[in-house]
Amino acid sequence: MYPEHTDKAPAVRAPDVHHPTPITPAVVPYAAPVAPVQPHTVPTVASVVLPDGRVVTGYAIEPAKTEPAAAKPPVSRAAVNVALGGVGFLAVCGGLLMLTTFITALTAFVTQLITLAAVLFGGYIAVQVFKPHEAKSGNTFHIRKAVFKRNHFNG
Repeated sequence: MYPEHTDKAPAVRAPDVHHPTPITPAVVPYAAPVAPVQPHTVPTVASVVLPDGRVVTGYAIEPAKTEPAAAKPPVSRAAVNVALGGVGFLAVCGGLLMLTTFITALTAFVTQLITLAAVLFGGYIAVQVFKPHEAKSGNTFHIRKAVFKRNHFNG
């Protein structure tokens, strides 16, 4: 970090030698091969002559072997999923239909209660209004005439 002094000879240091210790796992999950494994048979070398006269040499590659097709189930998974989705949808629709029916019935009931209250209250008011005057009961107050002149009350 700091420059060394040039008036003195540089001190000779002994090199630090680090010896790493290998970490050996307690349990080896699989045994690693000691030497590279060669294929059991050596593939044949093929040469191909191109139309322009060049020769291409290389190993022949075996075509990929197709695996035998697995036996298909009698019903596809997609069809089963669609059927189960339809059953779930019908269950939800039935619940929603019941919910909307309940809300409609509750709305009609509240409307009938309001109509009944209006009819009863209106009937009571009509009886009070159209009752003969003699049959009316209650206190009678006579208010004499008051005259207002130029914003002044004369009573």
